[in-house]
Parts: sequence; C-alpha cells; structure tokens
Amino acid sequence: MCGRYSLAGPNPAQVRSAYPVTEGLEVRRRYNVAPGDEVLAVTTDRDGRPRGELLRWGLVPSWARSASSGMKMINARAETLTERPAYRRPFERMRCLILADGFYEWQRGADGRKQPFHIMVRDRPVFAFAGLWSIWHPPEGEPLRTCTIITTAAGEAIASLHDRMPVILPREAEQPWLERDRRADELLELLCGSRDMVLRPVGSAVNDARYDGPECLAAPVQAQPSLF
Repeated sequence: MCGRYSLAGPNPAQVRSAYPVTEGLEVRRRYNVAPGDEVLAVTTDRDGRPRGELLRWGLVPSWARSASSGMKMINARAETLTERPAYRRPFERMRCLILADGFYEWQRGADGRKQPFHIMVRDRPVFAFAGLWSIWHPPEGEPLRTCTIITTAAGEAIASLHDRMPVILPREAEQPWLERDRRADELLELLCGSRDMVLRPVGSAVNDARYDGPECLAAPVQAQPSLF
C-alpha cells in the first residue's frame, strides 16, 4: 500500500514546468502527506484538457452515503479496477496524476521496531502516481473532490519492505493515462510502474502523520554506544 508520501524536494518552478499547474494554485513543500490531506493532482476538465488542482486523499464514490468512506479508499489495487464498483466508473472517466517526489515504507526489525524508508525514483525530481478521482455531493455544502492512489505488486527493490507499491507512471505514460478515449486494456498496460527506485532510511519523525516538517527526511539517529 501507499499510506504516506512526499513532495518536498522540487521547487514550485520545477513542478510547474513538468505539469500543468498554474500560478494560481499554491505548490507547498510537503514532507509527510497523509490520508485525508489535500494533495496536488492533475485531472482533466469537461473537454479533456489537463489541469492542476487539489484533491482530498481518500476516494469518496459519488454514490457514497458519507464522506467517511474515503479513509478506507486511499489505495486501489490495479488488478481490480474494472471489478470494484467504487473504482469502475472513475477508471473509465476520471483518471488523474498525483504529484510526488517520494513515498514511505516501513520495515520491521528483529527488535520489533519499524524502520521508515523514503523511496524515490532515480533521476526524477518529481513524478506522478497513477490515480483515480471522484466528486461527492453532500446533502449541504460544497462538492468534495477526492482521489485514490493505484497500487501494484512491489518491485524487487521494495519487496523486502512490502508486497505492494504505488504505480509510478513513466513520463511517456502520463498523457495516455489522462486521455478519455483509451480502452481499458491499454490503460491497464500502463500500470506497470517504475522499478528504478532509490531507498534511504530516515528517522522516526515521519511516524507521526500529524507532523509535516523537514525532519521527516532526516537520517536516522544512531544510538550511542554505552561506556559501561
């Protein structure tokens, strides 16, 4: 699964040069993006033109009774996109790119403690997860625009940490993923994801989903040897 990620390294100009994010949309450095947060994404308008916008992480289907269902749908398995009702319609018409520069995974050590790792794509300072999005209309108030990150089987570099990983689209697959007239089989072929990953252990600050500061990317603090 993907339960935490970052968009901390690239400056806003790099993001805007790579993706259709206008000056009117703030690009904040995010060190610890968590479910329920607003995330920077690229969707399409009614005419199919790409546009940058903020979506809430955790898909709420248009037919859901409550927005609380979104916290159970932060990830969608690539293998079941055409089967699960919550994902079938968004997969057909409402696909998106979710912008990031890395994601986190945890490895449990022999002592039972979990060591967090920050995982990046080699030579890509900013990239896109394959995602789906939806619009939910509450009984009162403004519509809620939400998204989910698609996952696939983990590559060799990550398999020792977890058996799943987010789908990171190759640059040449990003535009086809957004195109409305693509067949389901063509889209599913795009969901192989990147395998050229760089893993780096980081400290425990990222464990707190409420904290979103630079310490999330700091190296682990090494225990000092005892003198006695």
